[in-house]
Amino acid sequence: MELFAWLLSTFYLLVLVTTLVVVITDRSNYNPSKAIVWLVLILFIPVLGILLYFVFGFDRRRVGATEKETQKFFKEFVSKIPEEIDSFIQSSNHYFDKIDASYHTLVRLLEGNNYSKVLYGSEVKIITDGSEKLEKLIEDLEQAKEHIHFEYFLFRRDEISRRIRDVLMKKAEEGVKVLFVYDNIANIDIFPGYYNKMRKSGVEVKPFTKFSLSSIRRSLNNRNHRKIVVIDGEIGYVGGMNITSQTQRWKDVHLRIRGQGVHGLQLNFLQSWYNSGGHLREDVAAYFPQAKIYTENLMQIVPEAPDSRFPYYALSVVKAIENAKRYIYIQTPYFMPTDSVMRALKSAALSGVEVRLMVSRKSDFVFMDWAIQANYEKTLEAGIHIHEIQNHFSHAKSMVIDDYLSIIGSSNLDFRSLELNFEINSFMYDKEIGVLNKNLFLSDMNDCIELTLEEWRNRPWWRKILQTFMRFFSPLL
Repeated sequence: MELFAWLLSTFYLLVLVTTLVVVITDRSNYNPSKAIVWLVLILFIPVLGILLYFVFGFDRRRVGATEKETQKFFKEFVSKIPEEIDSFIQSSNHYFDKIDASYHTLVRLLEGNNYSKVLYGSEVKIITDGSEKLEKLIEDLEQAKEHIHFEYFLFRRDEISRRIRDVLMKKAEEGVKVLFVYDNIANIDIFPGYYNKMRKSGVEVKPFTKFSLSSIRRSLNNRNHRKIVVIDGEIGYVGGMNITSQTQRWKDVHLRIRGQGVHGLQLNFLQSWYNSGGHLREDVAAYFPQAKIYTENLMQIVPEAPDSRFPYYALSVVKAIENAKRYIYIQTPYFMPTDSVMRALKSAALSGVEVRLMVSRKSDFVFMDWAIQANYEKTLEAGIHIHEIQNHFSHAKSMVIDDYLSIIGSSNLDFRSLELNFEINSFMYDKEIGVLNKNLFLSDMNDCIELTLEEWRNRPWWRKILQTFMRFFSPLL
């Protein structure tokens, strides 16, 4: 019995030491504060801490396994497309010189991420009302003739989702090819029968990750937070709005796109479909019809994936902030930025750039409020303006810089979106869109109260304690 206890203790000690070494030597950890949190958890609650780390703490960028999946996808994808479509993936950027020269380094950075080429001439409509987006989406779905591609983080069982589901099933029964990808964990409470009914109608349904011992970390920690719809390769939707009844209650931002921008959404959907176990059709070129030129819009559709070699979205946000000359206006539901993003924002504000941040006074989770507010004092000290929306929760994810660059998509300004989730965002180099996006921000300021540093320092002591506590754990939220 003593021998067994000694062996067990020795084994546990080896696991503990090995885990600590792995955390400390993880060169792909772009956030040192996250490593410190894991070290504290493992040292103070060893068994639970080790278990949580191996489920939630492993950085897939270090493992690099899924980069092979990306290479496999593009090898098969390129083999099935004709030369004119191949040029969309492989060629040099035809529209590079149309973009303001001060943004060329940002464009090059994003080009290295999943073939995120500059796409020209798209018609872009910014939608801020959930009911409007829902009705327009249903209208577009009803008009589909060839295919519908659907990828969503939240697709619930409420009235709103059922309306969309019924349309998808009806179109599949009419012969439209409908592909549907959903996030496993976010929709874990939905019974298989909900999806089986869709399958029986002809909708091809895939969970983003199949549950297995080898994929449990991806399923639990690396969530598919994307919201993508592509209809006949001609109309696309991307942004922050999920398919739930909350969409009608929350403030949010979404895009409806026609033109080349849809090709960027299509490419990223097909990769998600392929990585979820779906097959690519032989005539995949049919997914990329000749795009009309509607405007002078220039855009890059930029994915973020925790299995890519670098955290491109986080790097690009820092690059965009550093490039700002006059102002940066940001809307985000969760303000828990990585150290590099926070330093960039402070540096911009201290350099004379007008930096304004808009968040909700109350988010959808109380504990998130404490973690978000833990950043306020240092933010205000740097001269960054914080505007709190008073009467509703804003789920909007938007950034506009100098009347030119607009970033709208699925990414929050928090650790999870910047480092862990699969996300999709549009980077638009467009003065008209930039001014419109700025005016939307300024209009929303009417529903806000601007915080002052003096008032914030006088908040109750117990809130300071809660915020300090949650700030420590914010890298894991």
